[in-house]
Amino acid sequence: MAKDALMDFDEALERFEPVLGFEVHVELATATKMFSDAPNFFGGEPNTNVTPVDLGLPGSLPVVNEQAVRYSIQLGLALGCSIAESSRFARKNYFYPDNPKNYQISQFDEPIAFEGEVEVELADGTIFQVPIERAHMEEDAGKLTHVGGATGRIQGAEYSLVDYNRAGVPLVEIVTKPIVGAKERAPELGAAYVQVIRDLVRALGVSEARMERGNLRCDANISLRPWGQEKLGTRTETKNVNSFRAVERAIRYEIQRQAAILAAGGTITQETRHWHEDTGRTSAGRPKSDADDYRYFPEPDLLPVVPDPTLIEELRAGLPEAPVARRRRLKGEWGFADLEFQDVVNGGLLDEVQATVDAGAGPQAARKWWTGEISRVANAQDAAPGDLVSPQHVAEVIALVESGDLTDRLARQVLEGVIAGEGSPAQVVESRGLQVVSDDSALTAAVDEALAGQPDVLQKIRDGKVQAAGAIIGSVMKAMKGQADAARVRELVLERAQQQ
Repeated sequence: MAKDALMDFDEALERFEPVLGFEVHVELATATKMFSDAPNFFGGEPNTNVTPVDLGLPGSLPVVNEQAVRYSIQLGLALGCSIAESSRFARKNYFYPDNPKNYQISQFDEPIAFEGEVEVELADGTIFQVPIERAHMEEDAGKLTHVGGATGRIQGAEYSLVDYNRAGVPLVEIVTKPIVGAKERAPELGAAYVQVIRDLVRALGVSEARMERGNLRCDANISLRPWGQEKLGTRTETKNVNSFRAVERAIRYEIQRQAAILAAGGTITQETRHWHEDTGRTSAGRPKSDADDYRYFPEPDLLPVVPDPTLIEELRAGLPEAPVARRRRLKGEWGFADLEFQDVVNGGLLDEVQATVDAGAGPQAARKWWTGEISRVANAQDAAPGDLVSPQHVAEVIALVESGDLTDRLARQVLEGVIAGEGSPAQVVESRGLQVVSDDSALTAAVDEALAGQPDVLQKIRDGKVQAAGAIIGSVMKAMKGQADAARVRELVLERAQQQ
């Protein structure tokens, strides 16, 4: 892939104003698919969660998933949108192997939710109001796996496999209006906006919002225009960016790439772009189709969706706290510094930390274990931290540490056992024999043996060089297999050294 010319980011912002737009696709966590009774879950054997409806077979007819409509209304309300008295499904016609019907059932000019606004807070407390144009219901496409290439992408692949398990999964697509005024903070705003959407749908309980699984996907639209110009520039759409960091990096890259082209007198092609995480670059996809190219027309097999006003008000009354307000409240309640709280947010661990605190742990201890050891193990296993261990078990481990029954080192071993499925923390402690040795007689014997084995160190301690005690403490901790309180061992070492 040829390298694009890039302009320095600061210079690009001096010459051009960035205009952003986002299309965030949220897979809904319903039991079945949008228009069929096929099961909706992640990880099944390829092409097993399918029905004739999902495959577009002749004679099959779609039926709207009522729960998906309820979830869509909830999400629309949480986005500050108006809910349409009547909305209609449409056929979006395009031809691609992962689209077995050769059209997608979506919503076009009559979406279920429209005209909203989302408050987004950046790391330093700056607030942006992101305008929402619409949130509409649709079905997801299948998934292509490209085989034989070096990158897993279609370029260079020998052949492709298609899995229709995802075809027909219910989606809500959230489309913003053009976002102006972010200037040099455009990349940061993009990542923060997607975080807010992720937090919102999780709080509603309408989606798992796992970006690594594709439950939540972001298409980032970027265009540039000279400062003072009213007309929008030609946009590119970077597709399916699947992490907050990638959203930020992709926006920054496109600003630099487009600025270099415009400064050289070139023009921007309206197209989709692919983000490459390994190289930190985007590459051209296909020319971007306009609405006319999809030949939308009303879906003839489905009636309009006309929600009961009573249902709308019932769902409105049950909305959770807005993500920005929740973050402010928790940060204040927990007493976290800005960087401490940002570590939790950036790690996507706000729910886990809150649940651990609710289970009785202190906020700082909960933050320490989730952003530290548990995240380390999760990264090594390419898993989500919350999938490895429950907040209740983390709270139990923290309680054992604070009671003196475990050291941090032993606690890491206990978590290892819990993650391996060996039982609760208490069960792992018992089965592995990991409890701290609190018997002073056993500790004193180990200290005396270590002092006797290192007479030169003993003499240094007697001479007042207390830092030399570290060698003795290390020997004792090794002899006790880490099952001793290092602070108590230090006390005994200094005490016994003066007595011998």
